[in-house]
Amino acid sequence: MPSEINYVDRPGVRFACDLGRFGDAPALVTAHETLSYRELDERVEQQASKLGTERGLVLIAGANEIDVVVTYIAALRTGHPVLMAPGDNSDHLDGLIDAYRPDLVVRNSDGRTAIEKHGRQSKHQLHPDLALLLSTSGSTGSPKLVRLSHRNVQANAESIAEYLGIRATDRAVTTLPMHYCYGLSVIHSHLLRGATLILTDFSVTDPQFWDLVRTERGTTFAGVPYTFDLLDRIGFDQLDLPELRYITQAGGKMPQDRVRRYAELGRRRGWDLFVMYGQTEATARMAYLPPELAATHPHTIGRPIPGGSFHLQVVDDAPDGTGELVYSGPNVMLGYAEGPDDLGLGDTLDGELHTGDLARRTDDGLYEVVGRLSRFAKAFGLRIDLQYVESALAQRGLTACCTGGIDELVVVVEDGDVDVVRRTTAQASGLPAAAVRVCLVDQLPRTSTGKPDVRAVSEIAGRPYPSDTVPTTADVKALYAEILHCSHVGDDSTFVSLGGDSLSYVRMSLRLEEMLGRLPESWHTTRVRDLDQAPRLRRGWRRVETNVLLRALAIVLIVGSHIHLFSVLGGAHVLLGIAGYNFARFHLAAAERTERTRRVLRSVARIAVPSMVWIGAVIALTGDYRITSAFLLNGILGPDGWSAEWRYWFVEAIVYIVLAAVAVLSIPLFDRLVRRHSFWFPMGVVGLGLITRYGLIEVDDTPNRILTASVVFWLFALGWAAAQANTVLHRVWVTAAIVATVPGYFFGDTQREVIVVIGLCMLVWLSSVPFPALLSRVAGVLASASLYIYLTHFQVYLPLRDDHPWLAFALSIIVGILYWQAVNFALSLGRRVRSRARHADRSGATEPDMRVSEVG
Repeated sequence: MPSEINYVDRPGVRFACDLGRFGDAPALVTAHETLSYRELDERVEQQASKLGTERGLVLIAGANEIDVVVTYIAALRTGHPVLMAPGDNSDHLDGLIDAYRPDLVVRNSDGRTAIEKHGRQSKHQLHPDLALLLSTSGSTGSPKLVRLSHRNVQANAESIAEYLGIRATDRAVTTLPMHYCYGLSVIHSHLLRGATLILTDFSVTDPQFWDLVRTERGTTFAGVPYTFDLLDRIGFDQLDLPELRYITQAGGKMPQDRVRRYAELGRRRGWDLFVMYGQTEATARMAYLPPELAATHPHTIGRPIPGGSFHLQVVDDAPDGTGELVYSGPNVMLGYAEGPDDLGLGDTLDGELHTGDLARRTDDGLYEVVGRLSRFAKAFGLRIDLQYVESALAQRGLTACCTGGIDELVVVVEDGDVDVVRRTTAQASGLPAAAVRVCLVDQLPRTSTGKPDVRAVSEIAGRPYPSDTVPTTADVKALYAEILHCSHVGDDSTFVSLGGDSLSYVRMSLRLEEMLGRLPESWHTTRVRDLDQAPRLRRGWRRVETNVLLRALAIVLIVGSHIHLFSVLGGAHVLLGIAGYNFARFHLAAAERTERTRRVLRSVARIAVPSMVWIGAVIALTGDYRITSAFLLNGILGPDGWSAEWRYWFVEAIVYIVLAAVAVLSIPLFDRLVRRHSFWFPMGVVGLGLITRYGLIEVDDTPNRILTASVVFWLFALGWAAAQANTVLHRVWVTAAIVATVPGYFFGDTQREVIVVIGLCMLVWLSSVPFPALLSRVAGVLASASLYIYLTHFQVYLPLRDDHPWLAFALSIIVGILYWQAVNFALSLGRRVRSRARHADRSGATEPDMRVSEVG
């Protein structure tokens, strides 16, 4: 380590050196312990002696615990540079240790905070001003760090304490991790003023969190935008918090209506909302919006913090009145560190930070961020270069401007084919096509210099269906045309009549609910002209159709159980019921028997062909299965007893059952019966299925019987009946059949039986359920890709299950989604080829729409 430095020579962070002056005032509080400032000062001194007198790099795995905070303050006091790391991410922690070779590592070990000497100590050249190293915003997993000085930390703490008006009587509850600059700034600014920190790792969704707030008389807490999502979910506006004095928000831009709503809520309840703007590169904060302006100026970041200033640097082709936001102040970092050799560098920025944000100064002297210079967006964890995407579209002759949405990429384009725009954008961005939203405009908005007006484009993308605008029939027709790839949608068209399938059904239900406010009953068979405006759920929530949510949950349970992350079986058998449910909804509504048969056969092909291609490829590459599996014949020609081929029992069962159903319904007598007795016909099929379910006719006496198509088809029929249960009495009949016949089927596996019963009963009684809007998009993708995830996950998780189960889980989902996208691309390509062929056909004959349906 470097040469010894006496404590008196160390600069230290000032507020960390004189904590004892606050005497017996409470400093750190947990549910089980309270530490006064005098006691905190003594424990910091004790811990400082354990860190040693030689100045070295100390890595601290952050946690909202007394021992960790004490060790952190001890390092700040004695001049040891601290590298803060997430304590709950061992991979990232190990990566930082390997990259920076700290002299000491402080982390939790067996419930106690331990100080470990690093095994490969090296002579770090540490700059005298270096106090703190933090990961840059959005760079988790990267070794790139922000270098902060003692002056940076002290100055930012003083500024924050000043504009928040922190008092010695304030009691801040920790809602953010300590390794995050925002969370760390809460600690700094409150210790500076002799205030109290209530340490906890509880989420704001935990009742224990609010019990602690009330018991310890919490006066303030901090939140990022997602925190406020959670607060909305738990009904924060109904909580009784008499001691609350103010709330702070940073960590990303919050929607204007939410800022305004919380500001007004605070005004009524007697607390303030401080909206703030910052970057790790500025220690934590650069601007704040005074509470009295939050309701009237929610679009702005406010004014610079005390001691700081902004100016706008001219940017070529930027809209008039805007420029890059440049911040100056004593809290601007020394610079970046890419590795240990950079720890000896001094100040490379001279107190000036180019934020990379495009901003303007309002007439009120406030600042508003209107975009990013780098033109990057983030969706599904991917950073997307918007200019690259726009260039890819331009090569197709499309004039477009892109912007990021909530877990989606929005393309505003002048005319153009929606399918081509979405496909090109997906290819260029790496996103699934379902995450691309296309907005067609007559003319792209432009600035006075003729460049695309990024701000105007963002406004278009941000209000596709404003809450105060009633969507017209034309809007609904445009949505149908976009998702179903139909060139002609009439007023009397329905989702089913246009050939909608269960894949497009998921996307359509989510988008239509967003447009209309909620999904009308039987919307899939309702004429476009009759889809009226409905009352909206509260912002941030959507109604998700039950079968969509169940498909998403089922595939998660299937994959997770196979990997042994947990054991919740029964998902595949619930999917059988959902298959019957979708069969009835999408195929039995066809007017003509021949049309219905055609659609069902194509639906079977949609399932069978991708399955056969995948399994055939696996057999060719690995030889893991018999050739009978490639033709989905294991249930007929496969070996007796359990074998690896039975992994695909669900795919075979769906194909066999649907083929049998269409064969029966192609007979005129049964066709007439199912039309006249739409509910009792499937109930009769349920009764027929019970013959094999209870072994009255023995088709399989092995444990495989619960996977055999000739036995499990009664579950398919139950789902079919659920879809046709239009009265309370009908629903009671189906529920009774479910409750009476599922128990005992799984050889005494009660948990599995309960899962199947609950899933099928939800189909019967709940047409849709309220669900967070962000998660509804995730559920939609999982539901759409469920068949493909099931199909591919065996090859993904098996090599990884033992050593990396969570990686196996994530990759199983991702690979399935990618295969789903590949199949969709192949189908889209086929549509384009057929379209060109029809266009070239001089006879002008019109080929039927080749869209197909998925019933699984």
